[in-house]
Amino acid sequence: MKAIDIGSRLELLVDDYLVEKFYGDIELRLQKPTPQEVVFPLEHGPYQETLKEKKCGLRAGHGYMTVFREGDIFKMYYSVSRNTLDDDLPTKRWLHYAESTDGINWRLPSLGLVEYEGSKENNIVRTCGLDYVHDLSPFRDGNPNCNPSEQYKAVTRNKGGEKGLCAVCSHDGLSWEKMKEKPVITDGAFDTQNVAFWDGEREEYRAYWREFFLDANENNYRGVKTAVSNDFIHWSQPQWLNYPGAETEQLYTNQVIPYYRAPHIFVGLPTRYVERPWSHAIEALPETELRRSVIEDVGGERIGTAITDTQFMCSRDGVNFRRYGEAFIRPGLRYKDSWMYGDIYANWGIVETSSGISGAPDEMTFYVSERSRRYEHSKAFRRYTLRVDGFVSANASRRGGEFVTRPLTFNGDEMEVNFSASAAGRVRVEIQDVCGAPLPGFSAEDCVELLGDDLKRKVAWKNNPKLRALEGQPVRLRFHLVDADLFSFRFK
Repeated sequence: MKAIDIGSRLELLVDDYLVEKFYGDIELRLQKPTPQEVVFPLEHGPYQETLKEKKCGLRAGHGYMTVFREGDIFKMYYSVSRNTLDDDLPTKRWLHYAESTDGINWRLPSLGLVEYEGSKENNIVRTCGLDYVHDLSPFRDGNPNCNPSEQYKAVTRNKGGEKGLCAVCSHDGLSWEKMKEKPVITDGAFDTQNVAFWDGEREEYRAYWREFFLDANENNYRGVKTAVSNDFIHWSQPQWLNYPGAETEQLYTNQVIPYYRAPHIFVGLPTRYVERPWSHAIEALPETELRRSVIEDVGGERIGTAITDTQFMCSRDGVNFRRYGEAFIRPGLRYKDSWMYGDIYANWGIVETSSGISGAPDEMTFYVSERSRRYEHSKAFRRYTLRVDGFVSANASRRGGEFVTRPLTFNGDEMEVNFSASAAGRVRVEIQDVCGAPLPGFSAEDCVELLGDDLKRKVAWKNNPKLRALEGQPVRLRFHLVDADLFSFRFK
């Protein structure tokens, strides 16, 4: 068996790629983010009061949020639609911009770029040549050959004319233009948040978008396709994403992105769409009367009875994903705001923000939608937090468990682990030869017990044997856990 070269890169326990076998009471366990405050209620932006006055509240929505950090500034892009029930008012959708210094408190800058109802005092982004911005999700292009005038890019659904995704670019992220008049990707449905980015590990652009497919029973389902490009204009033949071992479920958004601390791993926070008929179970959910009114106004049961939540998936190649069946973020124990179709959509992008606990390390933050399809106010985004690298862990009970990796090689003279243990828990690490025998000085008995909770705890062995002596040599790692979680590890 050829050894896997992990070098000094961070390896997450989001899948069993490096695991050869588990022993005892241990499993890969999906973690759950913690809901925090509503950071962006989106109730006071330009034209919001106008929409209320014209009774556009039901279909006037905010959504498809993108967030990334650039230097000291957190940047947010989100779309706002006025899709009314009044035939005299035209359908319109704009791209908006907000920024923050901490990812928690946001401001709406006056950009002065687009006139709305006689004023340019708003945060609407200029989208030249795009009359209707459905899902423009910007990214900062990390391609070293990127033209400075095109340092921000995105794909966005074309409205009118030929169906497809248009390639757009900007020099500052605020004034956008088409890179090509016609769509550059045409095989898809595209009626959701479609994303693209520069994959620095493989030195190519990659895009992900929505399409429909027929399952084995010829039911129409929502799925995801992907393609790659060298220039952002010419794209490869699209491929369906594969989810080996996962049941067929309908996905709306995909939110796939290289994980910022380990970019060789793709992670995604797709929206799962579950369609249900009206029933006593639906009637028992929160806001029954809102469901009835939505069905009456829209004229279709699906809008009032379908439910959405957020899942987690990951991939090593961008095509074959491990998708966990249980929800990553549930609608939750609430009596309003989260159980409607359109709620619990995660933003695209992962950022780190300060913990609310004094002295605790920074956390990963996601922004998740709620308050969809309400008359009285527009959609809100609630912040959810999770420990760094904490999507999935190798979790062992009090009875203990262990796993052994496949043969691998590494570079470095130190080893760090991201782990969490109880007061009675512990973690030990053993380094073995490829046949499974402990190497002298690196046995589990020699390992200094790891106790506590840390993002990067150094692993030590008695007598301080030199890890550098094993560099490039095929080895196996044996992790022994008791009432503990292991999230990631690396050599450095």
